[in-house]
Order: sequence, then C-alpha cells, then structure tokens
Amino acid sequence: MRNRGVAFKLFVVTSVLVLLVFLVVMVSEGLFFERFYRSSKIHKLEQSIGEFADRYTAEKPSGRELARMLGIFMNDQDASFSILNNRLERLNLNPYFLEMHTDDGRVITIAIPREGLTRQSLPQGLKPGDRLTIDGIFMDERDTVLQPYTILPEGNSPDTGLARVSGTIEQFLLPEQRSYNPYYLDALTDDVLREWSGMQESNLLTLRTKGQFRTEWVDKWSGIPYVILVHGLPGGQGERYVMVVTSLQPVGEAVGILKQYSAFMAPIIILLVLILSLIYSRMVSRPLIQLSRSAERLARLDFSERPNIRSKDEFGELSRNMITMSTNLDAALKDLTAANAMLYKDMQEKERTEQLRKELIANISHELKTPLSNVKGFAEGLQDGVAEEKRERYLALIASEADRMNTLIADMLELSKFELKAVRLHVRSCSLQGLIQQALDSFTHQMEGKNLSYRLSLGGADELLVEADPAKLEQVVLNLLSNAIRHAEASSVIDITVERCLDGRIHVTIENAGMPIADEDLDQIWDHFYRVERSRDRKSGGTGLGLAIVKHILELHGSEYGVRNTSRGVAFYFTLVESGGNNHE
Repeated sequence: MRNRGVAFKLFVVTSVLVLLVFLVVMVSEGLFFERFYRSSKIHKLEQSIGEFADRYTAEKPSGRELARMLGIFMNDQDASFSILNNRLERLNLNPYFLEMHTDDGRVITIAIPREGLTRQSLPQGLKPGDRLTIDGIFMDERDTVLQPYTILPEGNSPDTGLARVSGTIEQFLLPEQRSYNPYYLDALTDDVLREWSGMQESNLLTLRTKGQFRTEWVDKWSGIPYVILVHGLPGGQGERYVMVVTSLQPVGEAVGILKQYSAFMAPIIILLVLILSLIYSRMVSRPLIQLSRSAERLARLDFSERPNIRSKDEFGELSRNMITMSTNLDAALKDLTAANAMLYKDMQEKERTEQLRKELIANISHELKTPLSNVKGFAEGLQDGVAEEKRERYLALIASEADRMNTLIADMLELSKFELKAVRLHVRSCSLQGLIQQALDSFTHQMEGKNLSYRLSLGGADELLVEADPAKLEQVVLNLLSNAIRHAEASSVIDITVERCLDGRIHVTIENAGMPIADEDLDQIWDHFYRVERSRDRKSGGTGLGLAIVKHILELHGSEYGVRNTSRGVAFYFTLVESGGNNHE
C-alpha cells in the first residue's frame, strides 16, 4: 500500500505541473504569437533591406543588373521590392526576364512586365535549353529586347504588328517560391504610391530625417493587410529608396491554424501527460519489480538476465545476493547444457549422414538407369543375332557404357566422402607449373582430336610453388582442363593463366573458347548432377560430378573460386596460397 500511495502522489503532482505548463503555453500562443510573428517577419525584411543596401553600395548596379538584383531579393524574401527616386516615384525596372538564343542566331532578351501577367501566363518548370515561342513587340532598334504579348501562341502566324521568335532559353529570372501571385503583388506598389501622392512631402521629410519609413496598408479590393517598408539607399545619382511590400495575411492564417492545431492536440497531449506521469510514478517501485521478475526467471532456471540494480540500499544488497546465487546455479547447469549440445550435434551429424546416403542411392539409381538401359538393349541385340558388322560396335558400346558407369560410381563415392567430411588433405609445397604441364600432357590425344592448342602464361615467373595437396590439386586441374577441352570450339586455343596477387596468393584461370553459360546457371554448375542445356549434357561425356568434386577440394584448400563468361567463351578460376619453401614435388 505504501508503494501505491507514493506512486499515486507522484502521478498527481507530475500531471498537474505538466498540464499547468501546457496551459501557460497555450495562453501565451493566443495572446503573443501573432505579435511575435509579425515583428519577426518585419525584422527579417529589415535585415534583407540592409543586405540589399550594402550590396547596392558595393556594386553600384544600374539598369539590368539592378533589375536582376531586385528579382533575386523578391524571390528570396517572398516580397515585392521596388526602387523609388527622390520624388517617391518607382523606377521602371523589370526584374523578371528570359534570355533566348533564337533559331536565326540572335540573342534576345524577353522583358517580363509586372502588369498584365499572372503566374499562369508563363509555362511552368522552365529550364535552360527548353524551346519557347513568343509573340511580341521589339523595343529597340537592333531587335534584341522583346516586349511579350503572347507566350506559346496558337495559330500559324502572329497577329498584325507582332513579331514571333522561337528558340532555346539561355538564362532567365522568374518569380519563384512566392506565396501569392507575384505579378499582382508587384502591381500593388503602384496603388500604394498613388495613395501617397498627396502626402509625398511628409513621407519624404520622414525618410530624410530618419532614413526609413514603415506603415501598414490594406488592399481595398481583397481586404488583405500589407506592411510597407521604405529605406534610403546610400550613394548613386540623387536620392534613391527601396520600397518593400509584403502581405500580412499569413500571420492571421498561421495564428488561426495554430489555434486549431492546439485544440486538436490538447486531448492527445493531456493523454500523453497522464501516461508519462503514471510511468514516472512507478519508477519508485521499479527495483522491486525487477527483483521479482529476476526471482521468477531463477525459478524457471533462466539465467540469461540478472537484476541490474546498482543502488546501495536494501534493493541493491538483495540484487547482489541474487546475482551470486544465479552465478552458482548457472555454472552447475552449463556442463549439462554443453553435454546436451554435443549429443544433439552428434544426432544431427547422423541424420545428415543418413540423408546423404539416401541421396547417393537415389542419384546412383537415376544416373545408372540410362547406361544400364543402353547395355541391356545392346545385349538383347547380340542375343537376337544382329549382323556380324554390328557385333563389334555393340560390344564396344557395352564396354564404353560399363566404363562410364564405373567412372560415375567412382566419382559418386569420392563426392560422398567429401560431403561426409571424411577427406583429409596432405598439404605440402608443390610446383604448380609442373602439375599443370603434366595434366596438359595427359590430354594430348583429346586435344589433337579437336585440333586444340593451349597457351600457358606464368606471368614471367620461372617456377611457382603453392601450399596444397598435390593429388587433390591435380584432380582439380584435370577436371577443369577436361571440362574446357570438352566444351571448347574445334581449332581454338585454351588459355591457362597463372598470376601472383598482392595478398600472397596465386590466381589460376583456365579459359576455353565456346558457347557462354547462361547467367542463371553460373551459380548452379557446381552442384552435383547439374548440367546446362545445349552445352553440358550427357552427350558431352561428363558425369555431372566433376565440378562438384572440384568445389569441395577448393573449399578444403580455402580457395576463392568461380566461373565467368568472357568475350571468347567461359573461364574457370581459383586461388591458392603461394609457398615460400624449397621442399616440394
């Protein structure tokens, strides 16, 4: 009951405090957020005007450079910037433009006027290199500045008095990241200046005295409030001022949305406060809960977790005693667990051996079915008294099938030894060059039958020694060379390349010219009895076990091996550890 009382008190106090803070935040948002938002936005605009004035003083731009500077600042600040003269009249500057390279080789500037256009008047997503067609009126004698009338016009010819130009966009400056219609917002500057026409002297006096002027103005058509900032620009010819017009509508919208959001989130926040307070209040009873759970696990002989209580009070002492007890029990049970694991491993190995035995019998039955059927057919033909000229051929075929069955059985027995992990390597230093040359000599007859030749490249080395089992390595080379000869095109060259690697390994590649292996078959040709259609079937003479045996031997040597298609055909490769010893075979 005592723990429950403390937890309840903490729950109540924490909930009340957090909810009180939340209430203060909500009230502050409703009373001060709009004022803070407005002042922050005006302060940001004043900073941007200061940056504009500094850049204006440093660069002293005029004409197009000044217009471009205005356009960049308007896009960055989402506001309308204008330059006024000493009579508070706006200078005629078009900050937005398109520069086109026309089809007849000219470079034309398209001045985008602020009046009479909307955001929809221009195609969206323009970028340099896009083609564009515009009807308009040239504003200079050299026909380099065009006042647009229609962008993307319809019809085969322009209206009377208009010129049509087509070309690719070189560069441009258009309204970007503006919240409202930028052309309409820029046009409001003229409306403001017209309302000021009767009080220009007072405004000028304020500007000359303080260097800046700020007021608010309401658009009579839309009812949207705007803030207007006017700051003097230093330098230049005569007095000039920068005038900024920006909408205050987002302020009210943001406040309204914030209030709606707060009303929506209030129940969720209250629920979270209650939940978190409940969690916090139970932290006092947490050590006891941990000890109880640890005792429960010990009762189930589960020692995987121990109570992690580091305090120096009674809970900490009890935790240390339970840790000592669990350690002693765990040590007593680990020996039994290890013995059970060994027994389980032995059972799994026996099951695996039995499975391999079943697979071996099934594979032998499947692979011997065809040659046995052939032998039976030839024998029945001899019993039926076939013609004398066929007897010798039948007897030769029976002998060939018997040899094939003998080879198949020998390969399968050897493969089963590898799969049962019954093969042990006798590793020593041996000559890789001599072993490859000996294997090549054994295939002289087969290579002459297909008019094949070989090219052995040792990378400039006189002799290469490797750490390997000579007998097993010879089996790898014989299998890979036999595979290469069997599938090589007639009258082609078999390339055997031996290279030293930087990591102390020897890289061996055996490549033959011929049909490539399908990509889906590259990883499966190492499986026993796996043959690739069209090129690796029973007619090619293989048992389907050679590459599986090669895989096991190379894995016992810790080799990196594989196969890949090349521009000539197929290349098998493997690596061996180079030997530094002198005693070898």
